[in-house]
Amino acid sequence: MDFLDQIYLDNTIRSYVFVLVSILVVLIFKKILSRYIASILFFFIHKAWKNIEKNQFNLLVVRPLGWLIVVIVSVFAFDELVFPYHWRFTIYRYPIKSLVEKTGICLIIICFIRFVISGVDFIALILEQKALATKDKKDDQLIVFFRDLLKVLITLAGILLLIKAGFNQNIGSLLTGLSIVGAALALAAKESLENLIASIIIFFDKPFFVGDTLKVNNVTGEVERIGLRSTRIRTFDKTLVTVPNKQMVDSIVDNYSMRSERRAELKLEFSLKTTSADIELISDKIKRMLQANPDIVSHSVFFSEINKNGLIVTAEYFTIPFSMHEFNNLKQTIVLFLKNSIDELNIDMASSAPDIIIQGDTGPVPPPAKTII
Repeated sequence: MDFLDQIYLDNTIRSYVFVLVSILVVLIFKKILSRYIASILFFFIHKAWKNIEKNQFNLLVVRPLGWLIVVIVSVFAFDELVFPYHWRFTIYRYPIKSLVEKTGICLIIICFIRFVISGVDFIALILEQKALATKDKKDDQLIVFFRDLLKVLITLAGILLLIKAGFNQNIGSLLTGLSIVGAALALAAKESLENLIASIIIFFDKPFFVGDTLKVNNVTGEVERIGLRSTRIRTFDKTLVTVPNKQMVDSIVDNYSMRSERRAELKLEFSLKTTSADIELISDKIKRMLQANPDIVSHSVFFSEINKNGLIVTAEYFTIPFSMHEFNNLKQTIVLFLKNSIDELNIDMASSAPDIIIQGDTGPVPPPAKTII
C-alpha cells in the first residue's frame, strides 16, 4: 500500500497533506493574494474617486482581507476531511462535530465583519478628505458620527448573524425574548442612552464642531472629538477632558470660535497729579493707534473715572475673530505701544500703595533741665 493511502483517524495521509499544503500555501501567499484582490477592488474605486491613494486603501483593507482569505480556505480545506468516528461524542448534548463546524462558520463571519468595518473606515476616509477641502465643518462632524454609528450597527448585525448561523437560533423569537430584557437594560443604561440622544442632537443642531474653542461648565479648551457618548476637549493645560454629551446639551456652552468679534479692554490709572492736557494727549494717541490697526473693527477710548487713587482712562476695542494666539499677540503689541507712549510723555501712573508721611512736633522746644547740686 502506498504511504499516502494509509488511513489514520478515518482519513488518508494524502488528505492530511492536501489540507496542510492548502493552508501553508495560503499563509505564504496571503499578502500577495490580498494585494491582488485589493488591487482589483481599487481599480473600480479609483474610477469613482480619483484622489484616493493606493497606500491608504492597502493599509485599511489588505490585512483584514488577507485573514478572511486564510480562514475561508482553511475552513473549506478541513471540510474535505472525514470527521473521525472515535471523536463523535457530545458536549452538553451537542455533538463535537457540529461544534467544530459551527466554530469554522463563526470564524468566517467574524473575519468578514472585520473586513466590512475596514471598508467603512476607508469610505469614511474618502469622505473626510473631500470634507476637508471645503470650509464648512458640518461635513467633518457628520462623517465621524455616521462612521461610528454604522460600525456599531454592523457589529450588532454580525452578532445576530453569529447567533443565527453559529448557534441555529431563531433571531425573531430571540429579539422578542430580548425585548423585555432590553427594556430593563434601557432603564439600567439610562444615562448612556441620554448621552447617545444628546450626541444626535449635537450633530443635527450643530452648536459646535471639532476644532472649536469653547467653555462648558469649568472646562475651557479645543474640541478634539465628538463621539456617540462623550465629547473630548483638549484644555489650554494640554490635558484631555471627557465631557458627557448630555452635559454638552444641558449646560451653557460658550463657543469662542463662533464669536463675530473679540473684545478686549484696558484700564490705565494715572496719578492724580496728571494734567488734563496729558490725559487728552495720551487718549488721542491711543485712538489714532487703534484706528490705524486693520485688525481692529471698532474702538472706544474715554476718560472714565476719578477716584482717590488716580485718574482712569478706559480703552475698549473689538477685533476680527482671531485665534487665541493671534489675539494675545495683538494685545501684547497694543500694551507695548501704550508703555512706550507713557514713557515718552513722562506721565506718572497711580501708585497702589498709600504715601506715609511722618511729621515732627512743631511746638516750642522745652528748656533744658536745671542741674541740682
